[in-house]
Formats: sequence, structure tokens, C-alpha cells
Amino acid sequence: EATLDLAERRRIRSAIRELQRQELERDEETLASKRFRPERSSHRQDDKENWPQSRRLEEEQQAALVALSEQLKAITSVEELTKLLRAAGEYEERKLIRAAIRKLRAEEIE
Repeated sequence: EATLDLAERRRIRSAIRELQRQELERDEETLASKRFRPERSSHRQDDKENWPQSRRLEEEQQAALVALSEQLKAITSVEELTKLLRAAGEYEERKLIRAAIRKLRAEEIE
């Protein structure tokens, strides 16, 4: 409501500032408690339901990477490796292919 009394306006404004200050302090305390919350012991605790599936996917990806690295050892052409690199979708696959390209180029230089 509107009031014409200046003293009352000052009291209202100071009460509003005090409420805002208290709210900020509560927010800071909440953030501080979240910041220093102990870490959870493992990823499994966070996602127990999907853990076996994600573990299986990781193992499949590792097996695919091992197979890819064996395949890369047989390739002796930088052009073929470059084609594979452009077709690769996963970061780890591209990483392996780039390493194979570097190795071939180093052998060519020698």
C-alpha cells in the first residue's frame, strides 16, 4: 500500500533490505554446504540401475578398440587411414587412427 509518511517508508525499505540480506545469507549457507559435501563413494551408488548395462557397454567399446588397433597395424597406407579417420565417429577411435598415421609417417621419414 502507498504511504505518504517518510519515516514509515524508511522502515519499510530497511525491513525489505533486511529480508533480502537474510535470504542472501541463507543462499550462501546452502551453497557452502553443497560445496563441501563429501564426495560419493562411487559411480555405482549414483546409478545402480544402469550400472551393469553401462559396464557392459564400456567392455564392448574396449573390445572394439582392441580390434580396431589390430586392424590398424595391418594397414600400411596413410590414405586408407585418413579415410578411416574421416569415417570414425568416436573420439577414442579417431585417437587410435591418428596415432597410427603418426607412426606410419615417422616410419616413412626414417
